[in-house]
Amino acid sequence: MKTILITGAGSGLGSELAKHWANEGHHIIAVGRTKKKLESICRHIEQENKMCTIFQCDISNPEEVSCLVKKMVDNRLEIDLLVNNAGIGTFGPLESLMISDIHDVIDTNVKGTIFTTQAFLPMLKEKKGRIMNIISTAGLKGKNHETVYVASKYAVRGFTESLWKELEGTGVSATAVYMGGMNTPFWSESDHIADSTRLKSASDKAKQIIEEDMGQKEIFIDS
Repeated sequence: MKTILITGAGSGLGSELAKHWANEGHHIIAVGRTKKKLESICRHIEQENKMCTIFQCDISNPEEVSCLVKKMVDNRLEIDLLVNNAGIGTFGPLESLMISDIHDVIDTNVKGTIFTTQAFLPMLKEKKGRIMNIISTAGLKGKNHETVYVASKYAVRGFTESLWKELEGTGVSATAVYMGGMNTPFWSESDHIADSTRLKSASDKAKQIIEEDMGQKEIFIDS
């Protein structure tokens, strides 16, 4: 059994990864901003007699991330795998985007991933653990009306590739996951995708990621 910490675990891909990994017998540490959503996911997992622990945390706030690590240590919890899944988007022509939305995307997708990875690296080094960064195909090519979202994902891609070099010889590895869009609440406040129901479900994507994960540097999931 491994202990897997997943950010953005309250909904979408994060919650589905939590369920699938829990079904394989792993202890899930579900992290997110909304306690009610985390509790719902944890109840689902525990009803299957699997292990789940929740921590409320806004990963874009480095002080909250530091507090998260302290709580983990206080509860004698260590992780084998850190999954940086939390992410938000803002879509539309660049000139129409709100400055506050631009800040939110960069703060969550880029800074949040960096803050969380930095904070948990000492623990991961002790456990010879792994980091998995959920990037999406937005980290592979530019997309219309996704300038800021794509920029954030390119940043996480560069961060991950740099980790490969920095972590050599430490026993810690990092994996970049690239997949297309999926039918999740991610699109609920945007008309960027006309019909999100045509996309694969988050459950299908989560299952694909887990099935194809062999500890390699990159995982590519069809759209």
